[in-house]
Amino acid sequence: MQIMQPPRHIVWSEWIENIGLPLTLPTGGKLPESVPPAEGPDLAIIIVNYNGSALLSNCLTSVFGSAGSFSYTVCVVDNGSSDDSAAMTSDRFPQAGLIVSETNLGFSAGNNLALRQLGLPDRQAAGNRPVPRYILLLNNDTVLPANALSEMIQFMDERPNVGVAGPRVRRPDGTLDLACRRSFPTPWVSFCRMTRLSRLFPHSSRFNAYNLSYLPEDAVHPVDSVVGAYMQVRTQAIQQVGLLDEAYFMYGEDLDWAKRIKTAGWDVWYNGKVEITHVKEAASRKSRKARRAFYEAMWIFYRNHYRANSSWALDKLILLSIALIGGVDIAIRLWKLRQERV
Repeated sequence: MQIMQPPRHIVWSEWIENIGLPLTLPTGGKLPESVPPAEGPDLAIIIVNYNGSALLSNCLTSVFGSAGSFSYTVCVVDNGSSDDSAAMTSDRFPQAGLIVSETNLGFSAGNNLALRQLGLPDRQAAGNRPVPRYILLLNNDTVLPANALSEMIQFMDERPNVGVAGPRVRRPDGTLDLACRRSFPTPWVSFCRMTRLSRLFPHSSRFNAYNLSYLPEDAVHPVDSVVGAYMQVRTQAIQQVGLLDEAYFMYGEDLDWAKRIKTAGWDVWYNGKVEITHVKEAASRKSRKARRAFYEAMWIFYRNHYRANSSWALDKLILLSIALIGGVDIAIRLWKLRQERV
């Protein structure tokens, strides 16, 4: 039996200071005495958190329990939490970097804080400073098995043209998180999804193209996008296309990034041989702002990538559909929340 060795962890704050970039230490944190290696780590993990202290603790515990022959560094971006998330991270996981924002900047802007601290995406500005080979956007409500990181790194190492990859994502109840492998929401794909044709024909590649449910869960194949809960991106791709689009507060930013990376010539792959757990919508399930952001993201993605080629009538139909379906959905959720309080 082969025993996997623990990966080599590089303390984020020490490494960032060593390469001469702006430094944010954990609250009350101190720099370790050891000197970080001159080269960048294989993987930089960025976890954006908002009022998810308990979930974040579980996530970090699983991350620091990883095994395999690779190097990595971790940074938590706390997005204006009102709970003890920042203090918990500093006290229990001092080896993780910590960036504290006074306000909730959203998922895109929160991740970009850490990406900029790494010197991305500007290769000229970064000069000869070391950068990680891969960036991992990881949700605070995920839990990773010990071999997930090493296997995903190996997966992308074996496919040099893959710019983005993601694993199979399982919900706590055992169901598949359908967002872990997707096609881009073109007008036709969106129409099938909104009219529930995708549910009527779940095994049809024509009517259920968005979630690709007709493909085996444990398959390995190219897709249009994976989910931002675990989105591993090659640093070269980020340097080519830029950071996340901060017009997206939450939702849609992963699709947009994947779209821009694919347009630049990179592949996006789903690796069903690796599985993680995701407590989906843990921080946003009861948030009206989050639901509004979901439908705003639909419009932003359509506007950025498809509106220019849509007819006037189709454009107005899409806008009306998003507004109508979004309004009904938000109204129903608000009614349910009110009933729960009663």
